[in-house]
Amino acid sequence: MKKVGVVLSGAGVYDGSEIHEAVLTLLAIAREGAEAVCFAPDKIQSDVINHLNGDPMNESRNVLIEAARIARGSIQSLAYASVNDLDALIVPGGFGAAKNLSTFASQGSECVVDEGLKRLALEMHRAGKPLGFICIAPAMLPKIFDFPLRLTIGTDIDTAEILEDMGAEHVSCPVDDIVVDEDNKVVTTPAYMLAQNIAEAATGIEKLVARVLVLTE
Repeated sequence: MKKVGVVLSGAGVYDGSEIHEAVLTLLAIAREGAEAVCFAPDKIQSDVINHLNGDPMNESRNVLIEAARIARGSIQSLAYASVNDLDALIVPGGFGAAKNLSTFASQGSECVVDEGLKRLALEMHRAGKPLGFICIAPAMLPKIFDFPLRLTIGTDIDTAEILEDMGAEHVSCPVDDIVVDEDNKVVTTPAYMLAQNIAEAATGIEKLVARVLVLTE
């Protein structure tokens, strides 16, 4: 059975992993007959947001502990992730990707990517194993790789321009489709960068998971 690493960034669209995207990814992996292996960095979140009203909360939460809510406790620290144990790697979106897995939310083109994620993504690529990045998560790719990648975050012109300034080749893409960099085995999809509901997000995510698994062969 193929094993797909899924890197989570907390639990909740405004300060962690987008929960719909994360669950849809896990479901699609299972339906494809593969096994998801969840990871998250063991560190304090960038911030904590009240998801009822969007206001910051004066408290501290741990990314790994919060992500364990989505993974039903079956999750490991990203520090323990090994390229030798995985056939592919997928990173769902949510503001956690731009706050906890990177500093894209605060620093834009000058952002820094979590060292654990960068290490694992580079090792996977060197081993010829495919990567899938969802929603805003593709914004990290130009900071992981030092060569241009074809990718998408949907149709947001401002964000696309930032990614192109960072060295990416941005491809405009509808919510129900994917962009594949065949040479580098990197697959991206807009999901909730464009989706108006969970069904719209599901279509692109299912395509991404399917293509990522094809690229493992």
